[in-house]
Amino acid sequence: MIYLYNTLKHKKEAFRPLHDKKVGIYTCGPTVYWYAHIGNLRTYIFEDILVRVLKYNGYKVNRVMNITDVGHLTSNADTGKDKLEEGAKREKKTVWEIADFYTKTFKKDLKRLNIIFPDKFIKATDTIKDQINLIKILEKKGYTYKTNDGIYFDTSKLKHYGRLWGKKEIKMRAGFRVKMVKGKKHLTDFALWKFSPKNVKRQMEWPSPWGIGFPGWHTECVVMSIKELGIPFDIHCGGIDHILIHHTNEIAQAEAAYNKIMARYWLHGEFLVLKKGKMSKSEGHILTIDDLIAKGFTPLSYRYLCLTCHYRKQLVFSIKSLSASQKSLNNIYDKVREIVSSPLLSKLKVKKENIKRYKEKFLSFINDDLNTPRALALTQTLLNDKKLNIKEKYSLLLDFDKIFGLGIDKIEGVKIPDKVKKLVEQRENLRKQHLWKEADTIRKNIEKLGFSIKDTPKGPQIIKYQP
Repeated sequence: MIYLYNTLKHKKEAFRPLHDKKVGIYTCGPTVYWYAHIGNLRTYIFEDILVRVLKYNGYKVNRVMNITDVGHLTSNADTGKDKLEEGAKREKKTVWEIADFYTKTFKKDLKRLNIIFPDKFIKATDTIKDQINLIKILEKKGYTYKTNDGIYFDTSKLKHYGRLWGKKEIKMRAGFRVKMVKGKKHLTDFALWKFSPKNVKRQMEWPSPWGIGFPGWHTECVVMSIKELGIPFDIHCGGIDHILIHHTNEIAQAEAAYNKIMARYWLHGEFLVLKKGKMSKSEGHILTIDDLIAKGFTPLSYRYLCLTCHYRKQLVFSIKSLSASQKSLNNIYDKVREIVSSPLLSKLKVKKENIKRYKEKFLSFINDDLNTPRALALTQTLLNDKKLNIKEKYSLLLDFDKIFGLGIDKIEGVKIPDKVKKLVEQRENLRKQHLWKEADTIRKNIEKLGFSIKDTPKGPQIIKYQP
């Protein structure tokens, strides 16, 4: 049995899908006006782990992710400018070019982090008619009103508005301060359809029964998820920052229109924070995967770092912690290379009881609300377990990596070039003569060739870090 923390119920619950062994998941995707930063990507890693855990347990998963290419304003208060329009001005391109470029960049980041692609990506601009139809339903049921700048949802008409709010969120809402839009009746009301400003031609705008304009961000996700997965569907995911407004407003529209709760389980990942605060695109204070690569780190070392912290806990990011993660990941890679390079691997037998013991523990950890830190710790335990032979260890590592996604199955035995072997011999001779400076020069030359040396009691071990 899988147990997941359901924000809707404010507790951990046993997961029971609507349909036996079939799971529908909707995950809020990127607003494609700029690069995804590593904080954004932490959320997608957590969602990837969820999908992998479900599949590991034998479920067939249908995962849908939206691409927000219109309607996401620079303020949660229904004020400010459309992020895509602003991105186009910044880079002197069309909004369509901006959306296309950053969608491709986002997908590239997913591949580099070994995140399984959703079964379907769906763009907000492909569902404009559907969104207009939803607003018509809400209008007919009396949930809307018109202002000078758009059509708004009247949250006072919905009895249970704010279903996701626990005590923490209610306290946050009490201190919430936003600039009220003229004509807006209540603080929590939100835009369903925004009118294009007078005398301004937007690049993305459409005709509607209420006037030329564009859809609200919250409306888009309701339409795209229900269009693909029906209502209700099993799981809706996103970052913790979506609880207070975005996901709350999605639930409100779906409940008002269809008298049903949109999704049965709502999962939210916590922030990644820097020591001096969280990353902010609006302030230009972000780190991307490309930034990490430029600093000498591999994308999968960042994935490993995310696995060391539970998805519902804040992850404090530092170069020091990333360095430690890269070192730990490289150590695993090194041990796997030793195993696959061993001539004993094909000759050894696997004892089922040894495998079963570890698999049962692993399953209990990942099924306990995706507890990857405990699962990673178990991996280190099995690597150091002298009762396991290398074939058993390799079998378990491959199995566990179905969840971790660290590319262990792609690691092959290291073929050491003759040039490197000769340099290692020269270094050993210099070390025997206590010519440490000269030996260190040789070491640096070896590193330039993509290898490193680990000195052990049994002699030098040649290491190639990249899988």
